[in-house]
Amino acid sequence: MSGHRERGVESAIEQAIRQGAFDDLPGAGKPLENLDTSEGWWLRQKSTREKIGEEALPATIRLRKELDELEDRADGFTKESDLREYLEDLNARLKKALMYPGDGPPINRGLVDIDEEVAAWSDRKNP
Repeated sequence: MSGHRERGVESAIEQAIRQGAFDDLPGAGKPLENLDTSEGWWLRQKSTREKIGEEALPATIRLRKELDELEDRADGFTKESDLREYLEDLNARLKKALMYPGDGPPINRGLVDIDEEVAAWSDRKNP
C-alpha cells in the first residue's frame, strides 16, 4: 500500500472514531472469546472457519493431534491386543515422520512407550 493511501485510511479511521462509529460495537470492552494461543492456533481456526477436513492438514499436525488425544483414543479400545496394534501403528507413523519430515511443522515428540500406555489404559479401565 502506498504512503498516500495509508494516510487516507488512517484519516478515515480517525474520523470514524471521532464520530463514534465504533462506540456501540457488540462485545466492546469484553475479552475475546475462544482465544487460542497454543501452537498452530491459526491453522486450527482457519480449518474450522473454512470447513477444511483433517485430511487436508499436514501429516505432522495430524500426528500431533492424535498424540494430544491419545488417552481418549486408547480408552475407546476394549481389548489390549487391539490397543497394542494401534500403538504399534502410531509408532510406525511417528518414526516415518521423524526420519523423513515432510510438510508441516516438526512433531517435537518421540515415540510412544507402548507398555506405559497400555498400563495407564488398564489402570483407567480397572481403577
